[in-house]
Amino acid sequence: MSYGIERYLHVRQAYWPSFAADGKHVAFLANITDVPQVWQVEIAHEHEQITWPEQLTFGADRCLGLWRSPVPDDNRLIFTRDVGGNENAQLVLLDPARGVEHSLSAGHERAMHLFGAWSADGQQILFAANRRDPGRFDLYLQPLDGEARMVWQHDEPGFLFDQTFALDGRQAIVARASSATRNDLFEVDLETGAARRITPGAEDARFSSLSYSADGRMLYLITDLGSDFLYVGRLDLATGQLERVASVEWDIEIMELSPDRRWLAYVVNAAGSSELQLLDLASMTTERVPTPATILGVVGYFDHRLAFSPDGQQLAFSYTGATRTSDVYLRPIGGGSPWAITRSSHGGLPLDSFAAPQLIHYPSFDQRQIPAWFFTPPNASSASLPAIVVVHGGPEAQFVPYFHFLIQYFLQHGYAVLAPNVRGSTGYGKAYSHLDDIRLRMDSVADLAHAAHWLRSQPKIDGERIAVYGGSYGGFMVLAALTTYPELWAAGVDIVGISNFVTFLENTSAYRRAHREAEYGSLAHDREFLESIAPMNHLDQVRAPLMVIHGANDPRVPLSEAEQLVATLRARDVPVEFMVFDDEGHGLVKLKNKLVAYPAIVAFLDRQLRRESSSAVD
Repeated sequence: MSYGIERYLHVRQAYWPSFAADGKHVAFLANITDVPQVWQVEIAHEHEQITWPEQLTFGADRCLGLWRSPVPDDNRLIFTRDVGGNENAQLVLLDPARGVEHSLSAGHERAMHLFGAWSADGQQILFAANRRDPGRFDLYLQPLDGEARMVWQHDEPGFLFDQTFALDGRQAIVARASSATRNDLFEVDLETGAARRITPGAEDARFSSLSYSADGRMLYLITDLGSDFLYVGRLDLATGQLERVASVEWDIEIMELSPDRRWLAYVVNAAGSSELQLLDLASMTTERVPTPATILGVVGYFDHRLAFSPDGQQLAFSYTGATRTSDVYLRPIGGGSPWAITRSSHGGLPLDSFAAPQLIHYPSFDQRQIPAWFFTPPNASSASLPAIVVVHGGPEAQFVPYFHFLIQYFLQHGYAVLAPNVRGSTGYGKAYSHLDDIRLRMDSVADLAHAAHWLRSQPKIDGERIAVYGGSYGGFMVLAALTTYPELWAAGVDIVGISNFVTFLENTSAYRRAHREAEYGSLAHDREFLESIAPMNHLDQVRAPLMVIHGANDPRVPLSEAEQLVATLRARDVPVEFMVFDDEGHGLVKLKNKLVAYPAIVAFLDRQLRRESSSAVD
């Protein structure tokens, strides 16, 4: 049975669980009605019983995150929402009982708001925002019935995140991201605004998932300070001493303390798939929580979070696998298997029609083994399959075995798919993630070329019918592959991609420029090199037809990156298809736009790779 791409676009996701203070309800985000909105479900008394969820928000634009009040009998929550994909997240207080929304950031719609935490009494919140200067984030304290007050004017570039109240409510811990691999922690006096750095400044390191110990003297966190991999540490706030609490030879990526500080849950990224662990801090014994289903998958792919119930007796998390979409699960702390409290639709498609990938490694130009996920069509009989190389964005990211609707569509329609984690990807240690920095940028593109070489060596793959597909930084990789190794590719699809790092850095949002220069190189010192590797400056090498898709409101990679690319290709008579969506930003979120863009992508690739005169879309 053949299904059209539209059916795959109706696969839904549920994620971002947050317990109500009464412990009887879990709120979550889901795109059941198109864009992600806030929903709530009552926790059934009987194990495995599902109750019908209630929709709580109804806006035309997506909700980005949600946080419940910590106070018993206070069912209010805060959620964030942007407009048209512009990423200027606004803070909204919602009272579900009365169905009333109140904007906490009214009048500051052109600023980005990064929620931090509720105070213990539920009367005020911490957040960061770039209201004063588009390139700087300051720390704010706001009573829910009053105006925000800036408590720390932060004059350095970098995001402020994980803003966390001290147990006495008088101070806060704040993390600053100067780049994707360099963070610092500050302790801020909320009355005086005095801030002191509590992490050493000499070594690049990441810090996240900040939680105070029960006595307030220690800070539990995730870091890679002094390590190639991320681990759970405990930082003494008085002495600065850092000890390891949990570490393995993989990254620990998500961590959460229970409200009573008895349990610590964390997620290990083991070669791309997740292992959920539960540590008893009293006995220092660890239990591995079974995965929700017999599928290879990922905890927290869409939300990067875990949530304990207020009494600390249940753990909620989202989980997705290569053959199952994302749902929210509960697991009693006392033991047993997780059970789903949501049931996201798979578009009416048979679950046994989805195919899982194989983890492979292929040699690159320097014989480094590059990890990749290889998908082949189920029951493929052809000895000459077309193939698509899917490149992740970031570059500080990793392709993992989550449910990728487009890959599953391509598999059912006779394509093979290879998703490599080229050098520079995260998940394989700090050293690996730095192998593409600045002057090493094109080594990662060479890894992409060797992905094509590996595919060409496979007996069932037609080496003359290989396309490359990617978005954001992955879009740059697509363009760099087509201009540097044009003989390898039959087609390319670039979604919100960078065509020239110089013009990108000149035009990206002010708050992102310094953050990105740390990875790509600076305009002051590396301009000549960045121009030399810009796909825009090598478009005379392009042989393959290209499709370009962009959102008009993209604050990260401006639309001008696509416009200059398309104009030059058309002037050279290179086949290029171009689609712009006026109400989207950095990627496509709205179903109505996906129903236009993805059938067009499918038709384009079918024409180039299947050598068919018409689309395979039903």
